Amino acid sequence: MIVLALGLALFVLVHAVPMLPNLRGALAARIGEDRWRGVHSLIAAAGLGLVVWGFGLARAEGHAPWLDTGVALRHPMILAAAPVFPLLFAAFLPGRISAAVVHPMVTAVIVWAAAHLLIVGSAPGVLLFVVFLAWSLAARLSLARRKPRAAGPLPPFGRNDLIAVGLGLAVWAGVLWKGHLWLVGVAPLP
Repeated sequence: MIVLALGLALFVLVHAVPMLPNLRGALAARIGEDRWRGVHSLIAAAGLGLVVWGFGLARAEGHAPWLDTGVALRHPMILAAAPVFPLLFAAFLPGRISAAVVHPMVTAVIVWAAAHLLIVGSAPGVLLFVVFLAWSLAARLSLARRKPRAAGPLPPFGRNDLIAVGLGLAVWAGVLWKGHLWLVGVAPLP
């Protein structure tokens, strides 16, 4: 689990820098905005790669579940995860959803991690989802403080929102059907 923990540390620490605007500003001023973005992206990609690799290694170690919910919470978990992909798409498609949800991508990570904690009971899974949940909650609180939502009426539900919801639910269905099994090795549906 060392590789998983190292990957999580790299990924979360580099993503925590924006929560400290003075540090982020100092780093960007010192090496330049474009270089900072490049360094940030490289460290985040390395961290994510280590998370994926480390999670596979940790699962292969055969950690016994701390908590075995069996299939009792399978369906609530699947339903709780339904908004994840629509929120991810809304982060890139400006509309009512992205205006109402201050940062849809961070909110998607909160929902994704919390939903998975309903059913995942192994040490690697709990570590992965607790770390992502803690980081995303901290990021969400930081964003609310740094970028408060603009006052005024929300834009109407429009084309981008329909695309975000439609594509998001289609991807969610694909993940349920075969995607999760192919990517992670676990089938959410029997």
